[in-house]
Amino acid sequence: MSKRFNDTELQKFKDGNDPLYPDTDWYDLAYKTGVQHRHNVNINGGSENVKYMASLGYLNQTGILPNAGREQFNARTNLDMKINKRLSARMNLSFIKNDYSDASSAYYGGSSDQIIRQLNLIAPWIVARYDDGTWGTISDGSPIAWLDSGMKVNRDNYNFSGMAAVDYEIFDGLKLTLQGAYVNNLQNYNYFQKYIKYNENKESDPSQLDERFYKWDRTNYDALLNYNKNFGKHNIKGLLGWHTEKYNYKYQKAVRKKFPNNELTDMNAGDASTQSNEGYTAELAMISWFARINYDFAGKYLLEANIRADASSRFAEGHRWGYFPSFSGAWRISEEAFMESAKDSWLSGLKIRASWGQLGNQDALSGSNNDYYPALNTYNLDSKYAFGGSLNSGYYQRKYRLETISWEKASTWGVGVDFTLFNKLNGSLDYYNRKTTGIIMDVTVPKEFALDAYKDNVGSMRNSGIEINLSYNTKIGQVDFGIAGNFSYNKNEILDLGGGDPNKYLDATDGYSQRNKVGEAMNSYYIYRADGFFNSQEEADAYTAKYGNPFGKTFKAGDLRYVDTNKDGKLTADDREYCGSSDPKIIYGFNINAGWKGIDLSLMFNGAAGVKRLFDGYEVYGNFSGDAAHPATIWRDAWTPDNHDASMPRIFYDTNSASSSRSVQSDFWLQDTSYLRLKNLQLGYTLQKGWLNSVGVENIRIYYSVENLLTFDKMKINIDPESTSQRLSSYPLLRTHAFGVNVTF
Repeated sequence: MSKRFNDTELQKFKDGNDPLYPDTDWYDLAYKTGVQHRHNVNINGGSENVKYMASLGYLNQTGILPNAGREQFNARTNLDMKINKRLSARMNLSFIKNDYSDASSAYYGGSSDQIIRQLNLIAPWIVARYDDGTWGTISDGSPIAWLDSGMKVNRDNYNFSGMAAVDYEIFDGLKLTLQGAYVNNLQNYNYFQKYIKYNENKESDPSQLDERFYKWDRTNYDALLNYNKNFGKHNIKGLLGWHTEKYNYKYQKAVRKKFPNNELTDMNAGDASTQSNEGYTAELAMISWFARINYDFAGKYLLEANIRADASSRFAEGHRWGYFPSFSGAWRISEEAFMESAKDSWLSGLKIRASWGQLGNQDALSGSNNDYYPALNTYNLDSKYAFGGSLNSGYYQRKYRLETISWEKASTWGVGVDFTLFNKLNGSLDYYNRKTTGIIMDVTVPKEFALDAYKDNVGSMRNSGIEINLSYNTKIGQVDFGIAGNFSYNKNEILDLGGGDPNKYLDATDGYSQRNKVGEAMNSYYIYRADGFFNSQEEADAYTAKYGNPFGKTFKAGDLRYVDTNKDGKLTADDREYCGSSDPKIIYGFNINAGWKGIDLSLMFNGAAGVKRLFDGYEVYGNFSGDAAHPATIWRDAWTPDNHDASMPRIFYDTNSASSSRSVQSDFWLQDTSYLRLKNLQLGYTLQKGWLNSVGVENIRIYYSVENLLTFDKMKINIDPESTSQRLSSYPLLRTHAFGVNVTF
C-alpha cells in the first residue's frame, strides 16, 4: 500500500505553518463550556383551616455544543383546606414548559449523534475551515459545517398536571378519600435539515423539514377507605382501594424536501411531490382493586397482608385480570423485656423481618417497541396489490397475535434485619429471591410461517441477592459528622426461554454480540477469548495448521491469538463463550457529611462492579483507514517485532486483520467498566442569623457544588464507563460547577 503523504507533506505537518496541512483539534473547535442559571421563588402561608403554596421557576442552559440548549419555565400551586371537622380537601396544579434544542447533522440528522461520532473519528489532517469560507470534509460531510450552519432539532414540551382530592372521616378511625388526577403532555418536534455546499466537490442532501406532534394524556381516579384503630396494645390498620386509569396517545408526522433556500422553513415551502405523512392513535386502560391489613401488638409483633387485582386493556377478555397477594411479618426483639440491658447499653434497636409476595408486570409491552394490542389481530394498510393490470392499495396481517397472553408474575421472598448500635450506627441487611415467570417475549417463527414473531408468556428468570444499608452519625468536638453507605449484590439467571430447552438462546434486544441463554445472566456477551499475540509468523502459521482459521483473514505476527475453549482441536464459532454481562452485579454508594459553625460539606460517591462493556473497538479505539480515522494514543503501544509486551495488536489497515473488532469480537475488546465516582461535592456556608432577622431575612446559605469531579476505573482508554453509546456518539460526561444562594424570608 502506497504512502498517504510524501516526505515534503509530512514536513509541512511538522512545521505547522501551512494552513492546508493542519493538526486540527476537532474537540476544541466544537465543544465549549455550557452555562446554566436557575431561579426559583416559593411562597407559602395560610391559616389553621387553609394552607397554600405557590412556586415559580426558570432555567436556562446552553449546551457544550453550539445550537444546543434548554429553557424551562415551571409553575406550581398547592391548596389544602379544612372545610369542617370531618371534611377536608386539597388540590395541586403544575405546569412545565420545556424547550430543548440539540445540534444536528446533515447526515442521518435529527440529533447530535453523528456530530459527536464524526468529531471522534475525523483525522486531524483534514482542514476544518478554508479561508474562502468552505469546509474540509470526509465522505459523510463536516461536523464543523453542521455546527456553523446553526442547524438544530427543537423539541418543545408542554406538560400540565392536576390533582384534586377530598377526605371524609366517616367516624373515628375510618376515613374515605376520593381523588382524581389528570396529566397532559404535548411535544412539538421540529427539525429542518439545511442544504450545505461544503466546497466545490461536495454538498449535502437537499433540505428537508420533519415536523412531528406527540400528545398523550392520562386520567386517574382513586377511592380509598382507610381504617386505623388502637385497642389497648392491639393496633389495626386497614386499606380498601379502587383505582382506574385511562391513557390516550396520538402521533402525527409530516415531511417535505427540496425547499427553495434555508430561510423558508414552513412546510408549504417544500416540494409537494416529496411530501409524506404518517400518524396513529392508541388507547390503554387499567382497573385495580386492592386491600391491605396491618396488625401489631405493642409495637413488637408486626403483620401485614395485601391483595391486589389488576386488569389491563392490553390483554384479551378472559386474560385481563391478574391477582397478586403478599404477606410480611416482623419481630422487634429490642422491645422485649429480656433485651432491656442490651438496649440500655449498646443494642438500641433490633428487628427481624420476613416477606413473600407477588407482583404483575406488563412493561415488556412498553418502551421503544410499544405494543398496545398484543392480543388483538391488527392489519397494516400500506400494501400494494396488482389487480387488473394496475397497483391497488390493500391491507395485510404482519404479526401473529396470541389471545392467551397475560401478566408476567414476579414472586419474591426475603428476610432482613434492622439494627441500631449505641444510638449512632443504624443498619439493615436484606436477602431477596425473586423468580419471574411468564415473561413476555418474542417467540421466533420459521420463515415459512410468513408472519413476524409473536409475543407470549414463555420465559422465566431469577434474581437473588443482598442489600446492605449503614449510616453513622456523631459529633466530634464542634463538628457534626455523618457517613452513610449502601451496597447491593444481584445474581441474575435465565431459567427458561420457552419449551424447556436448556440450550436455547435469543439474541439480546439491541445487544452487541450479546445473547440471553438459559443458565446465563441477561445481556451476556458471547464472544471469543483471546490469549495474547502471535510473536512471530512461524507461531501464527503453526497455530493455523493446528487449529485452522475460520475468519478468512490470515493470521500474522502481532495478531490476537484465540483460544480453543472447547478443546476439540479446531477454532470454530463453538469456541465462543459467555464472558460477562452489561448489567452490573454490584451497585454501591456512600455519602459523607460534616458541619462546623455554619460551614457544611457533603460528598456523594456512587459506583458499580461486576460489569462488562463491549464498545465498538473500530470507532472507540480508532482505526487506520484514512480520513475518517483518528486512532487513540493507546495504539502507540502496538505490537512490533521489538515490542512483544504490547497493549495493542499490530497496526493494520481498516479491518484487514483477524484482530479487528469488526472481524472478530473477543474479550480483548471487552472492558471491565467497574468504577467509583465522586458524583457530587458541595461546600456551603450559612450566615449567622443575628443581623439577618433585623432586615426580615430568616436564612441565607451560599454554596458551591461540582458534579463528576473524580472517577476511578480500570478502562484501557479515557472514556466514561457509564457511556450509553457503544461507539461513544452520545454526549460525553459533563463536569458541572455551580454557585448558588438560598434566601428564606
